[in-house]
Amino acid sequence: MGRNADGPFDLVIFDLDGVLVDSELISSRVTAAALMEAGIPISAAEVCDRFLGVSTAQMLHEIEAAHGCRLPGAFREQLRERVLKAFEHELEPVAGVPALLDALAVDRCVASSSHPDRIRGSLEVTGLLDRLAPHLFSATMVDHGKPAPDLFLLAAARMTAAPKRCLVIEDSEVGVRAGKAAGMTVFGFAGASHVRAEAQAPRLQAAGADAVFTEMAALAGLMQAFE
Repeated sequence: MGRNADGPFDLVIFDLDGVLVDSELISSRVTAAALMEAGIPISAAEVCDRFLGVSTAQMLHEIEAAHGCRLPGAFREQLRERVLKAFEHELEPVAGVPALLDALAVDRCVASSSHPDRIRGSLEVTGLLDRLAPHLFSATMVDHGKPAPDLFLLAAARMTAAPKRCLVIEDSEVGVRAGKAAGMTVFGFAGASHVRAEAQAPRLQAAGADAVFTEMAALAGLMQAFE
């Protein structure tokens, strides 16, 4: 890895779920099942639609407020374990990601709303960990998660990159807004299995994405277009 002195970006910051790994349908299904068992009526589609890009802690806080209840103290940890177990059997990288990372001539890192164990576990089971570790940043490391810019600014600082020289790849509206609030260029990705591109692309654009793409193979060309 190394800085691309001739290009517009010194650092590419990847979201994890729905960008590097095709995890959203799996995690939404497992989350909805766990919440149903706890007496919260919610579907996997609703989990995905309402909480895409949001940390588990924030999601559970909003659910408790909406339903006027308190989930068991161990619920979050048990949910994380259930999701990771499902990932071990089902999780795959987003199509084109391994080749993209192997060819990328710019420093890269991960900045995700997920727990550090989930970030590392997801990358390990999909064979991506060695391409990205140790530069893995979680919303647990900052006071305010997405759509606040804190996580992206932390990643840029740790990677010694100026925000204006950073490119964020995000699949959620909250993630796009966070990247723009950090003063970074943001490309919206609408190519994972949980997304209908014709519906999600306008949402990402409305949130402020500088470009939207659906195939990882197109990223290099988009980056060159910003030179």
